Amino acid sequence: MFGGGGLVTAPVRSPHLRKSGSRAVVYGLDELEAGAEESEMKGVTAQLSTAAILPSPILLWRLKVILFFFWGLTCLKIGWDSVMRMSIDVRDLFLYEAFLYYNPLLLVTLMVWLWGVNLWVFAQSNIGYAKIFDIDQTHLTHREIWKCATWMTIIVPTSMTAYLYFYSHGEVNLAAFQPVFLYVVAAFLIIFPFDIFYLSSRYFLLRTIWRIVLPLQAITFADFFLADILTSMSKVFSDLERSVCRMVHRQVATIAWFEADSVCGSHSVAIPIVLVLPYIFRFFQCLRQYSDTREKTTLLNALKYSTAVPVIFLSALKYHVFPDKWKSIYRPLWLLSGVLNSLYSFYWDVSRDWDLSCFTRIFKFNKSSPVSHILYGRKWVFFWVIGSNLILRCTWTYKLSAHLRHNYLTVFTISALEIYRRFQWVFFRVENEWNRMNSKSSSMQTPMSDISMEEEKLLVANEHDV
Repeated sequence: MFGGGGLVTAPVRSPHLRKSGSRAVVYGLDELEAGAEESEMKGVTAQLSTAAILPSPILLWRLKVILFFFWGLTCLKIGWDSVMRMSIDVRDLFLYEAFLYYNPLLLVTLMVWLWGVNLWVFAQSNIGYAKIFDIDQTHLTHREIWKCATWMTIIVPTSMTAYLYFYSHGEVNLAAFQPVFLYVVAAFLIIFPFDIFYLSSRYFLLRTIWRIVLPLQAITFADFFLADILTSMSKVFSDLERSVCRMVHRQVATIAWFEADSVCGSHSVAIPIVLVLPYIFRFFQCLRQYSDTREKTTLLNALKYSTAVPVIFLSALKYHVFPDKWKSIYRPLWLLSGVLNSLYSFYWDVSRDWDLSCFTRIFKFNKSSPVSHILYGRKWVFFWVIGSNLILRCTWTYKLSAHLRHNYLTVFTISALEIYRRFQWVFFRVENEWNRMNSKSSSMQTPMSDISMEEEKLLVANEHDV
């Protein structure tokens, strides 16, 4: 039936072996191997030729670094020459105004850089931050975060340099256009609804901020984690409010805002209100957590955030009372409330947000690294984090004071140090949450293992032959 058991060969003219109208071609095994080797050699040759045309990644990286430093020196030179062209009586007022517009964006850029470092450390260690924050696998990595920070580092100082240059050369309208255009573009990129520029991450950020403003649902770790970070950026939001106020009232590149009757002046009630809003949001989050869990520690945490309210509003009273009354009554109360807020917050960081029993496990990397060798298991890390957290907590209370806002260089330095403090806090707060999640999962598995052991004992005791 199968041709006497011999091999079945397809006919030469079979349409399954060749296209219609083509000649029948028979290849031997040697010819097939030679053709395969020839095609592989052609592919390798094409790859080598392509690699020879493209420059090496190290060369590209060095070129980018050189261009970056050249750009930085150019901005410094233009900015310095522009400031020196101004008269001395106008220079300080103008620098304060220019600093007000770009100070928030520079601090946000610093925060993005440090958040990328946080993610890099988490990626090198065993901390599953994607599981902690309940984000999908398309989340931004540390490389993408650093790419965003790099562009922010280039764009913001460039706009500031153009602002200084145009104002010093008499082009007031062009100078005023620089911060306004930058703010509009930044807001547009955040709320842009189309699938470009990391839409899912931007949507996650906006959704989390909405949940912080209106805590009408159960509070997740991402909700109160971001809310804690926003408390460290309250000064950024205060400067953003005043910047937008001046843009709306056409006070950019003028000194009209310095007048006593200006709507965007130092006496504005909106300044302490914006400063206190992140603490109010966090306060209501704690109350929501208490209504869901009935844990009394959430009420104590709410009390911690409420201690920031008198610090802010007692300081703001300086612009609404007589100087003698401020010095004799309200200033001592402001100092007392500041000390209370600093010590309470420091105690909560160490005893609640962090777990000192495994204080440096976060720096144990999966692969050997100089960073892990320097930080993992070192006692100086413990003392440094505890000591710096206490000192920076006290200086942060100083910065929250509304009546000290004109010392802009000091306030900027303290704001940057507070972002650095929060950067340290993130490591141990996320590690503590990761350990809690692992302990919960292990405790859930323990009863099941006990049940299985009991079942095995019962089966052994009641063996029957079938």
